[in-house]
Amino acid sequence: MNGYPQQPPAPYVPQFQQQRRGVLGPVIGLLVLGLCGLITVGIVAGDVGTGPAIGAAFAAMLPVVPVVATFLWIDRWEPEPPRLLLFAFLWGGGFATLVALIVNSTFGAIAEAMSSGSGDVLSSVISAPIVEEGAKGLFLIGLLLFRRRELDGVVDGIVYAGLCAAGFAFTENILYFGKAIADAHEGAGGGLLPIFVIRGILSPFAHPLFTSMTGIGVGIAAMARPGVLRVIAPIGGYLVAVFLHGLWNLSASMPEGTFVLSYLLIMVPLFAGMIGVVLWQRRRERRVLQAELPAFAQAGFVAPQEVELLADLAARKRWLNAAKARSGQAGGKAVRAYQVAATELAFLRHRMARGSVGTDAYQWHNELVAALARARAGAVAVSAALPPAHQLPGGWAQAQPVAPAQPHPMPVPPPHRTPPGWPQQQFPPRPY
Repeated sequence: MNGYPQQPPAPYVPQFQQQRRGVLGPVIGLLVLGLCGLITVGIVAGDVGTGPAIGAAFAAMLPVVPVVATFLWIDRWEPEPPRLLLFAFLWGGGFATLVALIVNSTFGAIAEAMSSGSGDVLSSVISAPIVEEGAKGLFLIGLLLFRRRELDGVVDGIVYAGLCAAGFAFTENILYFGKAIADAHEGAGGGLLPIFVIRGILSPFAHPLFTSMTGIGVGIAAMARPGVLRVIAPIGGYLVAVFLHGLWNLSASMPEGTFVLSYLLIMVPLFAGMIGVVLWQRRRERRVLQAELPAFAQAGFVAPQEVELLADLAARKRWLNAAKARSGQAGGKAVRAYQVAATELAFLRHRMARGSVGTDAYQWHNELVAALARARAGAVAVSAALPPAHQLPGGWAQAQPVAPAQPHPMPVPPPHRTPPGWPQQQFPPRPY
């Protein structure tokens, strides 16, 4: 039955006591990744010296900040858990860089001994793309296998890939910038500025763009029904990432004119194409909300006046600002939590309709229904924090708080027909 049980789930009674989550595993994971990062930086410091390594670390912070900010801006409909985003960054900056440093150095030494002077080029073009994209991609595969609930589609895959690759680029830049500073102190090379312009200004999105190919594949797999697409999409994304990464590294090892041409023919179109993919997928997410939210209002989960606001980012922002103006940061935080809870439930119901979630979907659905009820109750509890969704002619000041919605059971729409025993109910069409 497309992953849906034969019998309807038992009536759900919201439980407003949040279960305690285990913290030992995440803490150990963060400590291990942090240790990997420290080991990598220690290796760099031993190679170039402590002073250059410290200066390189400060220089590496400059390009990583706007890169991280860009991916956080992309992730606005339903922001991912901050702890998991931090985990992604540390995975790239700690584990992935340490693995790449060890494997690439070993491969380069072997290739140097066998090819008489071509070891660095071979390591850059062959080993680096395969190992680095593989090490970063392992985090995304881990999400797909163990934290699938956090992946709502291509945008989430791009965001996690971007944060992971940003961490990798940050640590790698410490290595490159540190070598440039050390060489300049010894009177060799052109100093920090040339390499900073290339890596920090012209191509700060290089690693995130390459790894985003794997992220797109993982996002497609997360939304796919059980079948071969769940396997070939991540593999295909990884292969594209390796190809683009290798092509980019090859251009960097060739004469300067070739690099500039490759930059214009590879990096610029790739960056523009990624912007197009992100905009397209965000419009798709908006269409999902526009299709799902009317049923929420019908079921009493949200107020009918709020449907239009919840399905528009600009309107959400105005709503959030109005809540902050009326009730301070507490009001803004409460409304933001309500917006995110409604979005998470809408995305889940879309995935259930597609048949891309497992048999635990009903339990997950009930958890999100309870979370939405808690979020709305919390927003209503803050004085005037939840005004009507639409702006009145005279402005937000004329709006009055909306009474809390009284949710009643809303059956989950299956992909093609209602499971046996479920009441027949019509849901708005899904034009996507």
